[in-house]
Amino acid sequence: MHVDHLQLTDFRNYREADVDLARGPNLFVGRNGQGKTNLVEAIGYLSTLGSHRVPTDAALVRQGCDAAIVRARLAHEDRSILAEVQINRTGANRAQVNRSAIKPRELPRYCTSVLFAPEDLALVRGEPAGRRRMLDELLGQIAPRMQGVLADYDRTLRQRNTLLKSARATGAKANALSTLDVWDERLVGLGAEIVAARDHLTRRLAPFVAEAYATVAGASHDASIAGVLSIRGGDPEAAAATDPVLGTPDEPVTVASAAEAFTAALERRRRDELDRGLTLVGPHRDDVLFQLNGLPARGYASHGESWSFALAIQLASASILRAESNLGDPIIILDDVFAELDESRRERLGNAVADYEQVLITAAVFGDVPAQLAAHTVRIEAGTIVTDEADTSRASRQETDGTGADGTGADATGADGTGADGTGADGTGADGTGADGTGADGTGTDADPTGTSTEAGT
Repeated sequence: MHVDHLQLTDFRNYREADVDLARGPNLFVGRNGQGKTNLVEAIGYLSTLGSHRVPTDAALVRQGCDAAIVRARLAHEDRSILAEVQINRTGANRAQVNRSAIKPRELPRYCTSVLFAPEDLALVRGEPAGRRRMLDELLGQIAPRMQGVLADYDRTLRQRNTLLKSARATGAKANALSTLDVWDERLVGLGAEIVAARDHLTRRLAPFVAEAYATVAGASHDASIAGVLSIRGGDPEAAAATDPVLGTPDEPVTVASAAEAFTAALERRRRDELDRGLTLVGPHRDDVLFQLNGLPARGYASHGESWSFALAIQLASASILRAESNLGDPIIILDDVFAELDESRRERLGNAVADYEQVLITAAVFGDVPAQLAAHTVRIEAGTIVTDEADTSRASRQETDGTGADGTGADATGADGTGADGTGADGTGADGTGADGTGADGTGTDADPTGTSTEAGT
């Protein structure tokens, strides 16, 4: 699939923006802070319901405005649709397809994408939350119904944590047990489905990761991935990078086997949970183990090897979407990635994505991008989008409010509050914003429960 046309209203630094896009490579080039990343970020939002740069939707709305609108005309084979999402600064987001209202979480049924960004290095070197988010975003594109399961788990986890905190604060632990049993049953039902779905996805990704690593690194290394489950022992969320890995399943995980293990783990950890006021086991505390030649990439891989692994993960994600999605090829988004790579990795990555139906690239320096990806150039200069091969052939003046100063126009340059973990699922998935104050991943153990659900998209 590909995007024919993108229209933005009050998104990031753009008051209004209209740009036509071509099949194949599209290169957005211009100095940092001009809004290149904002354009591709909007397209990525349609498929993942989140930003790779910020953890909440509010930052996507132009300063002083109540809502932003992303509208894209999507084409696949002989079918064309108009997809739209209204991102509200407060309250629930809204979405439409061909002018008919849908739930925002249904948007991945109509648009899939894989985004490569400098923040991807944190997939290998960062905390488990980023790896869970990566799996959940991919899972939501392959099986959109899982968006609802993840959101329901998120809400149930928040409610269970609230009960645990209340029991700890009042000392009414015995009285809380009967109510806790009710929440346990619902948590197990939803969590077991997530654990099994992630395990199935991880096993399907594994051969693609091995192949993609060899493609990017140009060397023979054994790259592998595996799930690490808190319900099987250990605590992946609290483990250090070099700690022994516990909880990696040998056999494929089914919903039934996950439910049995989850129930037993909750019973085993109940006293600890009541003492700490926090749910200590479940998919919100799981991890994904990346290994290179039998050693955990996190803590052992070099900088270059870590980059190769991060690229391999995203290439594998693109391969599995290409193989399994009804929408055909995902849209490939390469956001300022080539500036981070040496010449050989640039060339290999360019060759690996060149045959996808549409590839969107951002770069500050034209020469950083392999020649085969520079066929259609969109130059952005001082708020003006100059499309195609001309200086003046097709220009559309964009109204902007200045970039960078308020963090809304930054082009992956820190002023937008980008973190090293590349957050942006924005409540999407079991580790989305809002469960227990810091996300359903359970980090920040004693925070008050706040936030909103994935279904609302904020």
